[in-house]
Amino acid sequence: MKNATSRGFHDVRARRAHPQWQVRYRARLRYTDTAVVLASVILASVLDATLLAGTPGHPGLLGSLAVSALVAVVWIGAVAARSSYDLRVVGRDHTEYRRIFAATCTAVSVLVLLAWLTGAVEPRDVLAQAIVLPLGLAGLIGSRYGWRQWVARTRSRGTGCMTPVLVVGHREQAERVIRRLNDAPHRGFVVVGACLPSDETPAGETAPGETPPRDGLPGDEVGGVPVLGDLSRVGEAAALVRASAVAVSASGSITTDVVRRLGWQLERVGVDLMLTTELADVAAARMSVSPTSGLSLLHVAAPRFRGAKFRVKQGIDWVLAALITVLVSPILLGVGLAVAFTSKGPLFYLSERVGRDGKIFRMFKFRTMRVGADREVKALTAGNDGAGPLFKMRTDPRITRVGRVLRRYSLDELPQLFNVLGGHMSLVGPRPALPHEVAAYEERMRRRLLVKPGMTGMWQVSGRSDLPWEEAVRLDVYYAENWTPMQDLAILGQTARAVVSGRGAY
Repeated sequence: MKNATSRGFHDVRARRAHPQWQVRYRARLRYTDTAVVLASVILASVLDATLLAGTPGHPGLLGSLAVSALVAVVWIGAVAARSSYDLRVVGRDHTEYRRIFAATCTAVSVLVLLAWLTGAVEPRDVLAQAIVLPLGLAGLIGSRYGWRQWVARTRSRGTGCMTPVLVVGHREQAERVIRRLNDAPHRGFVVVGACLPSDETPAGETAPGETPPRDGLPGDEVGGVPVLGDLSRVGEAAALVRASAVAVSASGSITTDVVRRLGWQLERVGVDLMLTTELADVAAARMSVSPTSGLSLLHVAAPRFRGAKFRVKQGIDWVLAALITVLVSPILLGVGLAVAFTSKGPLFYLSERVGRDGKIFRMFKFRTMRVGADREVKALTAGNDGAGPLFKMRTDPRITRVGRVLRRYSLDELPQLFNVLGGHMSLVGPRPALPHEVAAYEERMRRRLLVKPGMTGMWQVSGRSDLPWEEAVRLDVYYAENWTPMQDLAILGQTARAVVSGRGAY
C-alpha cells in the first residue's frame, strides 16, 4: 500500500514536459545574463579602483572585487526571483523586459539597504558599482532581444523553436483554435493533435445517406491534425504526441468539472493546461483574474482614450520628433533639393487627412507625383491594386523617378514630423485616413479615430500596402484600444527594418 501511495504521489508531481529547445534556451539566457552582469561589475571594479584609488576609506582593488561579487550575486538573484526565466513569459511579449528592469531596480534597493543596515560595505562603494548599472541593464535587455530574434528567425525558417499543443474542444471550436495557432507560427505554437468530446451529435440526428461524424474517435482529422481520442484520453494523448500544453475550449459539455479533471490528468504527465477565450484583439495588459467565492472572474478593462497615459505619449512624441528632425535635417534638405531639381511643381504635397475625433488637418509629404495627379485617379481606377477604399497602384504612371525611390524607403513621409510637432499626429498610430475613406467607415472602423494617426504603426511593420483591407483595419483598431509605451518603442524599432527592406511600399 505504501508503494502504491508513493507511486501515485510521484505521478502527481511529474516534471513539466518542456520541449528540449525551451530547456536549452533558458540555459542560454542564464549563461548570457550571468556573463553580462559579471562583465558589468568587473568594469565597475576596475573604474572604481582606477579613478578612486588613494581616496580616504577606499577599500582597494580586492575590496572593490568583493563588493563586485556581492553586487553580482544580488543582481543575478533578483533576475531569477523576478521569474525572468519563466518559459511562459520569455520570448512572448514585453513582460520579459519589464521584469529585467524591475529586477535591476530591486537589486539596487537591496544592495543599498544591506550596506546601510550592516555597515560591512560603504554605501559609496555600492553606488560606485551603480555607475555601470544602466550599461548592464542595456546589456541584459539587448541580449534578450538578440535571443528573441534568433528564435524568430528559426521559426520563420520552419526549423524549430515551436511548442507542441494538443487542442481539446468541439469540432468547430477546435478547428478555429487550430487555424489561429497554426497560421501564426511566429507565436511559437504548433498543434499536433486534438481530442474531441464523443457526444456532439446524438444518435438519430444524422441525415439519410450522410456519414455520421466520428468526433472523439482515433483516425479522424480536424483542421488538418489527427484526432487522438475523446476527453477521457487527453492525458494519454498529450503524453503520446509529447505535447507541452493542452488548449481547452470550454462549452456545454466541457464544463468546469470536466476542466478540473483534465487538469488532474495533465498534472500526472507534466503538461500545462491552457484555457482559450473567445475574446478577440484584447491585449493581456487589459485582462486580470479576480478570484471570488470559488470562481475565477476574467476582468477585461475598458480601453481608455484620455488621461495621463495619453499626455505622456504626447510629450514623448514631441521630444522624439524634435530630436529626429534635428538628426535627419541633412536628409530633409537633400530630398528637398532632389524633388525641386528633378520635376516641376511644389516641394511639398499637402493632403487633407482625418485626425483624432474626426478633425481634419493638412498632412505634409514630399511631392512624389507629377502636378495634377489627383485629377487622374478616375482614369486609373481599373488598375487599382489597393484594398477596400484605398487607391494604390504598384506601377503608378504618375510617380516621378525620384518619387519612386522616396516612396520605397518612406523618405517622402519625413515632413510628417512637422505634423507630430504641431500635435496633429503621433509617431506611432493608425494610418492617416482620407475623408472619403472615413465616409465609408462602419462603426468598428471609426474606433481608429479615437487616437491620433501615426507616421508609422502596426500596419507599417506588418506589410504596408500588401496588407488586406480587413487586416489593416483590425491592426489599427487593436492598436487604438491596446497601445502601450513599450509597444510604441517596439514598433519604432521594427519600422526601421521595414523601411530599409522596402517591403510592401509602392
